[in-house]
Parts: sequence; structure tokens; C-alpha cells
Amino acid sequence: MARRYSLDRMRRPCSFAAMLRRLYDWTLSLSAHPNALVALALVAFVESSVFPIPPDVLMIPMILATPRRAWLIAAVATASSVAGGLAGYWIGAGLFEQVGRPVLEFYGKTDYFDEFRLRYAEWGAWAVLVAGITPFPFKVITILSGAAGLSLPVFLVASILARGLRFFLVAWLLRLFGAPIQEFIEKRLGLVFTLFCAALVGGFVAVKYL
Repeated sequence: MARRYSLDRMRRPCSFAAMLRRLYDWTLSLSAHPNALVALALVAFVESSVFPIPPDVLMIPMILATPRRAWLIAAVATASSVAGGLAGYWIGAGLFEQVGRPVLEFYGKTDYFDEFRLRYAEWGAWAVLVAGITPFPFKVITILSGAAGLSLPVFLVASILARGLRFFLVAWLLRLFGAPIQEFIEKRLGLVFTLFCAALVGGFVAVKYL
């Protein structure tokens, strides 16, 4: 029995990774669908509350295939992601125990709730902005924002700024440089965003306390 349990524990991460890979491949395949723009809107919407695959997976091949539609694609991703963020906010505000907590447990972010609730009045907008730009799961912050009672107008403005900056920058880079910039976007842009946010927040903290 001990051996079987051990083997089950070893298989579980592999099966989870395989599931994510299949989900990633399925999402990527939607970029070639005749209704790819609708698919992008749906993926961007659900990614802001529960779905693990970011809309960039769809955006990149869609923009590379039709660069002239780059701004439209970015706009659809932004609007749908913000709308999905509002759905995540509503989950946190009204369905935290039933839906929100299981989602946070799935992403291993349950511990963020107590800390975020204590600090949301001061740093809530920054949390939304940072999560909306960087690779940090945006859905975690949308749910936590609703659960912690972050001001809805503040949440909405921060979401629009963050998601718009991220998706329109990706669209601009792809429109300007084409396929050669794809690897940088996929492997390095998240780090650049993270460093930018760290410097930005650090600067405001320094101005406030020094």
C-alpha cells in the first residue's frame, strides 16, 4: 500500500502537467478557428476568474497571422479580461467559500487572503495593477479584491490600466517586429513587467516613507 501511495503521489504532478499541456494546446488551436476573435473573448473572460491559460496564447498567433487587426485583438482581450475580472470580483464578494476559496486553493494562493484583506485599503489598487501586468495569476487578485471589499471603481480603473497596458504592448511589439519578437514575449516580457512594477511600487514607497 505504501508503494502504491508513493507512486500515486509521483504520478499526480505529471498528470496535472499533462492536463495543462493539453489545455494549452487546445487553447492554442482556437487561434486558427474561423471565430477566433470570439474564442479570444471567451478565454480572456474566464482566465480572469478561473481558467489557467492566459489569452496571450491566442493573441500571439492571431496577431502574427493578421497584423492589421492587432489593435482590435488587443481591445477584445482587454475588454473581455476586465469583464472577467468583474466576474472574479463578484465571486470573491458573494461566492468566496463556494467558488473563490477552491480556486485559490487550486492555485496555492489561499495564504494571500488574510494578508491582502489587512492591506487592501492601502495597496489594493497596486495589487490589481501588478497582477494584471505580470505573470502572477490575475484571477487570484480579482477574487481577493471582491472578498476583501476593495473599492469597485478602484478595482475597475486598475484592471483597465493593467490589462490594457499588457495586451496593447504585446500587440504593438508583434505588429512592429513580427515573428522574431515572439520568443522574447513568451519568455522574457513577463520578467520585464515584473521588474517594472517592482521599481514603480518601490519608488512610490520610497517617496512615501523617506
